[in-house]
Amino acid sequence: MMVFPLFWFLFSTVSSTLPTQANTFLPCNETEKHALLRFKRALYDPGNRLSSWSAHNDCCEWNGVHCHNITSRVIELHLGNPCFSKISCHEFALGGKVSPALLQLEFLNYLDLSRNEFGGTPIPSFLGSIRSLTYLDLLGASFGGLIPPQLGNLSNLHYLSLGGSYYSSNSEKEPPPLYVENLHWISHLSSLEYLLMFQVDLHKEVHWVELTSMLSSLSNLALYDCQLDNMSPSLKYVNFTSLTFLSVAWNPFIHEIPNWLFNLNTSLLYLNLWGNQMTGQIPECLGQLKRLESLSLDYNSFDGPIPSSLGNLSSLGFLYLYGNRLNGTLPSSLWLLPNLVCLDIGNNSLVGIVSEAHLKKLSKLKTLDMSSTSLIFKVKPNWVPPFQLEHLFMSSCHLGPDFPTWLQTQTSLWYLDISNSGIIGVAPTWLWKWASRINGPIDLSNNQISGNLSGVWLNNTSIHLNSNCFTGLLPALSSNVIVLNMANNLFLGPISQFLCQKLNGASQLEALDLSNNDLSGELPQCWMSWPSLSHLNLGNNNLSGKIPDSLSSVLSLEALHLQNNSFSESIPSSFRNFTSLGLLDLSGNQLLGNIPNWIGELTSLNVLCLRSNKFIGEIPLQICRLSSLIVLDLANNELSGFIPKCLNNFSLMAAIKTSDGLFTALQYSRYKIYVESLMLMTVGRELEYKGILKYVRMIDLSSNNLSGSIPIELSQLAGLRFLNLSRNHLMGSILEKIGRMKSLLSLDLSMNHLSGEISQSLADLTFLNDLNLSYNQLWGRIPLSTQLQSFDAFSYIGNAQLCGAPLTKNCTVDDEFQSMDANEENEGFEMPWFYISSMGLGFIVGLWGVCGALIFKKNWRYAYFQFVYYMRDRVYVVVATRLNWFCDNLRGL
Repeated sequence: MMVFPLFWFLFSTVSSTLPTQANTFLPCNETEKHALLRFKRALYDPGNRLSSWSAHNDCCEWNGVHCHNITSRVIELHLGNPCFSKISCHEFALGGKVSPALLQLEFLNYLDLSRNEFGGTPIPSFLGSIRSLTYLDLLGASFGGLIPPQLGNLSNLHYLSLGGSYYSSNSEKEPPPLYVENLHWISHLSSLEYLLMFQVDLHKEVHWVELTSMLSSLSNLALYDCQLDNMSPSLKYVNFTSLTFLSVAWNPFIHEIPNWLFNLNTSLLYLNLWGNQMTGQIPECLGQLKRLESLSLDYNSFDGPIPSSLGNLSSLGFLYLYGNRLNGTLPSSLWLLPNLVCLDIGNNSLVGIVSEAHLKKLSKLKTLDMSSTSLIFKVKPNWVPPFQLEHLFMSSCHLGPDFPTWLQTQTSLWYLDISNSGIIGVAPTWLWKWASRINGPIDLSNNQISGNLSGVWLNNTSIHLNSNCFTGLLPALSSNVIVLNMANNLFLGPISQFLCQKLNGASQLEALDLSNNDLSGELPQCWMSWPSLSHLNLGNNNLSGKIPDSLSSVLSLEALHLQNNSFSESIPSSFRNFTSLGLLDLSGNQLLGNIPNWIGELTSLNVLCLRSNKFIGEIPLQICRLSSLIVLDLANNELSGFIPKCLNNFSLMAAIKTSDGLFTALQYSRYKIYVESLMLMTVGRELEYKGILKYVRMIDLSSNNLSGSIPIELSQLAGLRFLNLSRNHLMGSILEKIGRMKSLLSLDLSMNHLSGEISQSLADLTFLNDLNLSYNQLWGRIPLSTQLQSFDAFSYIGNAQLCGAPLTKNCTVDDEFQSMDANEENEGFEMPWFYISSMGLGFIVGLWGVCGALIFKKNWRYAYFQFVYYMRDRVYVVVATRLNWFCDNLRGL
């Protein structure tokens, strides 16, 4: 989470204000040395950060140990992880246990264990006995459980930082969070100036405002993501006399801004209410906080206009209102803030025109965000802004139709996003040379910008030119480029010219998307030039030939799209080296042969799409080893044999809920997020899945030559949302326990040879919104349920013996008996031949036993036929007598 390093940076500056003293001539105290060695022995130190801690060395010279410059007594332990990267620095994190040997450090006033990995163990209560402590930093150290109230004994403490797990995203199991039963102990920290709690569960303490306001020295208070649900909105006054920094971001307050905040007009410099679901209008009273320098109200549910009183905040440098429901026009007072450095008003329902007249006094402006609004940015072509921007976000607002010429005056830009801003026409000649000076991302996507890029050289770290009208050959690249997205344009020419270009250094390219163009030719052998590539999309072009084995030299690949080209022959066996591959889309080509058995070695795969090729043979059983699959699409091939029974090994399809952290290959998030997308046939039509791809669970085996029955094991895939087995030769009945597949949204079993009645459990699929059972041999009544009767007749057509709504054929008693007889007949048909042959033999023996006796025994034959004639005559007499009686009565009427 990006805010974690931000909060660390803001609070780590405090340490520079606290005294640190270096030891000089006296050796360290022996008792303290041995105490530190015992402390070391209880720790786990994979990075050998404490390698200098040796009994043979002066402990005042040990790494992280600071001693008093006169007495040489230990006063500070700086043991926070010096590395900030969550990925590469995990190995440097200390772990294990915090030993009570620290109690022997009588003069210890500074203890920093931040960003280490203590695995959810509780914060030691004995820390509350180190009365000399003035600085205690346990932020991001993965402590868990109850915060010991004994910390309230640290009456000399100036700085306290707790909570969070800096490396939790890399851990298999999240450590338990820190929590409190109450915060009464905090009121005893009379010297406290800085208090930071990150992801500490404080929801049980409803009076946190009153308790923290009792700390008269408190100047910085940050309670980030602490499950607080109120800010005491009825409270009118608090005693925060020294408070300059207040951040309570990401807490579900769901109420209006409390009135007591407006009384902090003499001290408050920084107010952060980001992401709190706060409601109502932004009150005009905020204008009373005259000293305010930074105001963050973004990601809430504020509505109404931006209050004009914000123009009274003459010291305001940072204003964040992004992601609310604000409407109306911008107040004129907003443009009178001379110290404004950042203006973020994006993603609101704001309207009106912004002209050069509005911006003429904002000479200090560095960041401007008007994205996702209905604002119209209308300035003269020769306008020269009074500011030098570093960040410009004007995506999805009205910036066009002409390309903004004033941009060439901005020489300090680091990030430019003018995507989907209505720009039409040819890119100006100065654009590419000017853009090459921008060190960060540039996004011109989703406009109608045209121009030939054949001779252009691109130098930005992240470039998004997708969904425009650019033509010509692909441009040349600098080795600095990390992300390049030029999909959905009109580029043409051989792909080899681009892939085999000479770079000005080792390529850093990690994400390349050239899909939906008119590129041609075969893939070359130049893949060694792109060692960092992790996401590659060349889909929907005119590429042909064999997929080269050399492509597998890019071992870092996590997503590979080659769909809808004309690649032929088989899947290269060298692809088995793609151990990090999470997405493989080879659909819509002319690939031949069997699906290789080694496909089961790609255990990182989330998505496997091989549809619309010419694959033959059986589905390999090894495919069941891909337990992380969420999409399996083998449709429209020539596959035969049975559906593997082991598909229930797809554990992510069997689970109802899964962690988002399991799908890193589907989203690339360096600089500007590049999200993987996929075209899938899910509800009878092809749809694009992009941001929600990680939530798709799909199996499509349709349009093949598969036979046999539907494996009962499929019913264990409770998380499966789309199942298509249509257009095969499947027999048997619909799964009896199909109702267990609670997440199914779409089920297509049409055009098979399925028989029997429709399982009653199908009615349990309450989320089902697409059903096709047509053209099978199903019979009987369609089960009654609100769900199954909501589909039209086309879902059931082509099953002559089906009856009941929504079909027009009503079920009769004969239909019910026919259904029963059909079931019995079906059961008889499926009986083992042993029983059938036994019954046939018994019938023959019995028949000839009777008939043979009549043929060979004359007296038996005479007696038998005499009996038959007697019965005939008797029946005749009875019928004739009754008929005469009926006729006589009829004449008498």
